[in-house]
Amino acid sequence: MLVSEYTLNPKEQKTMDSLVSTEWLSQHLDDSDLVILDCTVYQESDENGGFYNVSGRSKYEEGHIPTAGFADLKGELSDQSASIEFAVPSPEQFCDAMGKLGVGDNSRVVLYDAMYSAWAARVWWMLRWVGFDNAALLDGGLQAWVHEGRPLDSGFVENTEQLLSVRPRPELIASAEEVLSSIEDSNVQLIDTLPEEMYRGEQTIYARPGHIPSAINLPGLNMLTDDGHLKTSDELEQEMPAGDRDTRNMTYCGGGILASLNAFAMTRQGFTDVAVYTASLQEWSADPDKPMVVGEAP
Repeated sequence: MLVSEYTLNPKEQKTMDSLVSTEWLSQHLDDSDLVILDCTVYQESDENGGFYNVSGRSKYEEGHIPTAGFADLKGELSDQSASIEFAVPSPEQFCDAMGKLGVGDNSRVVLYDAMYSAWAARVWWMLRWVGFDNAALLDGGLQAWVHEGRPLDSGFVENTEQLLSVRPRPELIASAEEVLSSIEDSNVQLIDTLPEEMYRGEQTIYARPGHIPSAINLPGLNMLTDDGHLKTSDELEQEMPAGDRDTRNMTYCGGGILASLNAFAMTRQGFTDVAVYTASLQEWSADPDKPMVVGEAP
């Protein structure tokens, strides 16, 4: 049973940066408090020129970083009863799922994926949402690990179940209602993290093209170098939205994945009030009463 409050023993709690290198991880693989999770979701093309998302579980079993478990965003980390993909479960359900993956109150967690680190960033953001801060992304993800010739294991890793307590921060996930009210609110900055052509409405895979009114466009992949590493702090600063670091910022994309990568980068750059509209255009564009516009931002 999950509890809403707990007290950490500071002697038991080790902290780490929110971004770790492959070298750091290789040196800490055997740390007893370290939980490594592969968060990969793959995108497969369909016959209509679009794509669909597939759990990375089977490819994980073919090869993964030693000791890594698998965190399934197509499975237990999403609300399977929802009408949209990657719907956020309740905080209690999420903590229960993470606990079964071996994540407890005194754990350190390293998250990675094989696709741009955005899937790992989504799990990182959800951990923050339930009040857990001792998690990091692996810089460069699985691609960097493999490129450097580091070892892989096969099969499935099952960690000892732990207790992850629920200390929710509801302000980290925005609802459609909050997004709607923000359109006319000069104190809130909406950020569309999709590619420019989708933002402008020239391409779409959602019910309607374009973007939410008042949103600026900061594509999520702009947070990364060409080889998939997070850009340096100075480089990221060139990508950040203007304004005070304490301004309310809400990111969105199609399903809250790239939006989580932006939120991760913004948090590292010192933004203190960031939320992810996790339902994003999956939900928004399907509702004809929700406004959308095409073209460049005014």
